Amino acid sequence: MRKSKPKKRIILPDPKFNDVQVTRFVNNMMIDGKKSLAYTIFYKSMDLVEKRTSENGLDTWKKALNNVMPAVEVKSRRVGGANFQVPTEVRPERKISLGMKWLINFARKRGEKTMYEKLAAEIISASKGEGAAVKKKEDTHRMAEANKAFSHFRF
Repeated sequence: MRKSKPKKRIILPDPKFNDVQVTRFVNNMMIDGKKSLAYTIFYKSMDLVEKRTSENGLDTWKKALNNVMPAVEVKSRRVGGANFQVPTEVRPERKISLGMKWLINFARKRGEKTMYEKLAAEIISASKGEGAAVKKKEDTHRMAEANKAFSHFRF
C-alpha cells in the first residue's frame, strides 16, 4: 500500500474552447506524444460536426459524452472460492474517463477514411443516443442489472 496518494495534476484548458475537459479528451486521443496533431483532429471533427448537424460542435460533443458515460459497472469480487460480478457505482472522475476512452476507441474502429471523420461520425451518433459507444454503455448497465443479486457483496 502507498504511504500517500499522488497529487492530482493540473490540466490547462485548451486554446480554442478554453475547456479543461477538451484537453483531457485530446490527451486520451493523443498517440506517441503528438498533441498538436490530436488537437488538429479534435478541432477538425468539431467543425465537421457543426457542418453536419448545424449545431454548436462543443455542445454536441458534451451531449455525446453524457450519453456515453456509465452510471454503474461490474467489478470482480472473490468470495469463498467463487468469483462474483458485483455491480458498483462509478466515481464521477472514472465516469468521464471511461466515456472519453469508449468514444475514442469506437471512433478508431469506424469505417470512415480519416480520424477526424471517424470521430465526428461517432460524436454525432452518440449525441443521438446510438452508435457503438452508447451500445457499450448499455451493455455495461445490462451486466450490472443481471448481477444485481450479488450487490450485497459490495466492498
